[in-house]
Amino acid sequence: MKFFALFLTLISAFIVFGDDDFLLTSQNTIEVFPRRIPKINMTKSGPYLGIQQGKHMILELGGERQWKQVKLVKPNTQAASIGGNYNFRYNVIGFDLGYWFKRGRLDFTYGARVVYRSDFESNSFGIAPVVGYKISLFHLQAGYHFLTKPKYQFETNTLFVSLRFVLINNRDLDIKREKKK
Repeated sequence: MKFFALFLTLISAFIVFGDDDFLLTSQNTIEVFPRRIPKINMTKSGPYLGIQQGKHMILELGGERQWKQVKLVKPNTQAASIGGNYNFRYNVIGFDLGYWFKRGRLDFTYGARVVYRSDFESNSFGIAPVVGYKISLFHLQAGYHFLTKPKYQFETNTLFVSLRFVLINNRDLDIKREKKK
């Protein structure tokens, strides 16, 4: 009975992992697991809604696209975003173009933003390096805006913390298999 159970296990392994190339390699040696592991990439995109808090509270709206490697150890994730923000109290509008990446599942995100701020009379450009932490649909980031000097000073954040909620509404899974030799 034990021999029969072992035989059924081996037969089911042949059926699951494919036909003759499962056990035989080019040197006719036995290989338990095949080396051809498919590369799986996932692309996700959707709008985000966020709050930026520094000296002033600012509402953020925009879109984000994420590229993620689906693998067991150290998956890489990177994203690009474009959005706008508005300070209702001081009538300051802003536009951000950002990028961030994350290596691993529980690691920090590192990125930068190119920013534009205007109060409709004076404007300012700059960059903002950011460090953050992403959990599920929420992304908490902290950074500092390095802005050019406008004609006169207007009310905008320099040191900030932002919390974004990214609503993923589009997913695309790409599986690339190695070709047989």
